[in-house]
Amino acid sequence: MRHLLLAMLVLALLSAGIGCSGGSKTAANSNSATGENTGTANTTSSGSSSGTASACAAMATGQGASLNGFVPFASNSAWNQNISAAPVDPNSAAIINFIGASTGIHPDFGAGEYDGSYMGIPYTVVGADQSPVMIDFTAYGDESDPGPMPIPAGAPIEGYPNPGSGDRHVLVLDNANCWLYELYSAYPNSDGSWNAGSAAVWDLLGNEQRPYTWTSADAAGLPIFPGLVRYDEVAAGKIQHALRFTLQNSLASFVPPASHWAANSTNSLAAPMGMRLRLKASYDISGFSSANQVILQALKQYGMIMADNGSSMYITGAPDDRWNNSDLHLLGSVTASDFEVVLMNPIYTQANVPTGAAPAIGSFSATPTTAAAGTSATLNWTVSNASYVIISPQIGPVRGSSITVTPGQTTTYTLYATNQYGQSQATLTVVVQ
Repeated sequence: MRHLLLAMLVLALLSAGIGCSGGSKTAANSNSATGENTGTANTTSSGSSSGTASACAAMATGQGASLNGFVPFASNSAWNQNISAAPVDPNSAAIINFIGASTGIHPDFGAGEYDGSYMGIPYTVVGADQSPVMIDFTAYGDESDPGPMPIPAGAPIEGYPNPGSGDRHVLVLDNANCWLYELYSAYPNSDGSWNAGSAAVWDLLGNEQRPYTWTSADAAGLPIFPGLVRYDEVAAGKIQHALRFTLQNSLASFVPPASHWAANSTNSLAAPMGMRLRLKASYDISGFSSANQVILQALKQYGMIMADNGSSMYITGAPDDRWNNSDLHLLGSVTASDFEVVLMNPIYTQANVPTGAAPAIGSFSATPTTAAAGTSATLNWTVSNASYVIISPQIGPVRGSSITVTPGQTTTYTLYATNQYGQSQATLTVVVQ
């Protein structure tokens, strides 16, 4: 469990002057996803991400839907890299001993419910018919991506319906536009909007590095969904990405693609966020069921990435009634001593977090700037050095350089351009007469 507020307090006590939101972000939004979501928007140009949005159309829709072989993110994403031949970190043995060599891995997911809550982190896939809604931030708006986001009113919430259980993550994939939306501490409102502690948008076609020192819906500043063990993958016989896991202790440091720490230890052997463990090639998996062999083979080829503070060696997955809980439990015989730490380089701390230029917004304009009610206007922009662009309200993440909107009332639009060094903003107003 994340307990990010507590972790930040502990860090402040342990490391005076070390904050969780440093770096060179420019004009970051704070509680920016407010206001009425009136009007409509239609994209009019294609994007520049690797691949096209149609690649996501293979994903089925619904809670726990199959991705039908679609693998999120670009092939060169750290999540999708085969690290079976990567060098071992020189401190691997000491780190494993600090974790607890006899600590078994624990599948933190399964079938049915535990204490009335989902056994794992649920997700849902939506299509083009899902309307975007506004997100109001209750904690980390200055490190969040603004709304709107296509979050259904009935989207599954981690821990629901057990009050206070889990981090209340909400994960939504859009199979029409190829974006992933993740919320932390999410609560639905009666008008269809959501309150969230933090939120992040991820380009399912790209290789996004969150701004250094920013959190996401996860403590490490990582996406959650690509690290889940999913039933559709195991049933298909192959997991082609790293897995997400937690450890009890972490340092005030991170290894990319992580971008944030939530330190609760000063021991030099505690893990940086983003540390990757790999099941040793010599470990014999032949005695396990075919389903468990798929999971263990992924741990040999892709490893697992430390994403949050929590119970040590807990691996995250999505709930599914087809899981065999008794069989999953047998994975506990695999212990930390059967893993090795993949070389960590670089490791970033407050002393050496990279700095650089936030995206440059060359222009942001509307044609026309004044429109009659019910008529359209085209928003145009030029942005350089951005990983992704979001326009709020009404629109959300966009590809390309223009979009057509039909505002129902005079509306001020804000363009947010983000890269690994921070975020830039520009605004314009379309007057409706």
